[in-house]
Amino acid sequence: MAKLAKSNVVKVPKAGELVAADLRRRIITGELSKGEPLPSETALMEHFGVSRPTLREGFRILESESLITVLRGARGGARVLELDDAVAARYTGLLLQYKGTPLTDVYSARTELEVAAVGMLATKRAKALSAGLDRLDKMIRAGAELMDDDEAFAQHDVELHQALVDLAENTTLSVMAEILYKIIAVHNAVFIAEHEDGHEGAAAARQAQRAWTRLAKLLRDNDVPAVQKYWRRHLEGIAKYMVGDSAATLVDVLS
Repeated sequence: MAKLAKSNVVKVPKAGELVAADLRRRIITGELSKGEPLPSETALMEHFGVSRPTLREGFRILESESLITVLRGARGGARVLELDDAVAARYTGLLLQYKGTPLTDVYSARTELEVAAVGMLATKRAKALSAGLDRLDKMIRAGAELMDDDEAFAQHDVELHQALVDLAENTTLSVMAEILYKIIAVHNAVFIAEHEDGHEGAAAARQAQRAWTRLAKLLRDNDVPAVQKYWRRHLEGIAKYMVGDSAATLVDVLS
């Protein structure tokens, strides 16, 4: 008699999970739009063939994912929320904190992501790339007006980094970058607050502005290896300036 392979228990989804999965698909595909109320509980119970407690279990799952909000009362009910990347950023931040991730790890990941994005620009058609660079140039020029305002320039700088990654037109990279930049934006605010006395923010802003101007020129020259080498060196310099030899973890920054 043949021996059975080692047992692998197959988890059968609960009815509430199946209800949540169906509604989640409708939200993600746009079948249910932001602000749109879900059908009444009675209609949904009949549609799915489930009890009220099972339906509400599905609602709780979607609420925990920030996909719907459930209002109580006579005019209550479930409504679709706008997908919010801040939710993903918060969850990612919590996960990284739980893992004891050092702050240097985030800056290192940012460097690799941006250098990769710059490398992808070599595959872009000249006309499309030129239009993207025009937008980047405009943002760089706008930064020159903010160099005496530490907080405003720091926020603008984060937006510039996001715009650079967006030039690669890779949605996955852009979303990953956005999550990292939200963490870095928080660290920027903490750094500025901790270095108010004697911190030469304007000097750092001028250096960053020169780096962006140099980057734009290299991108126009379409010398991708030179751009990647220059930008890696610049980002590593930022990490050293912002974190140095500190053993700080994300718990120290995001808590």
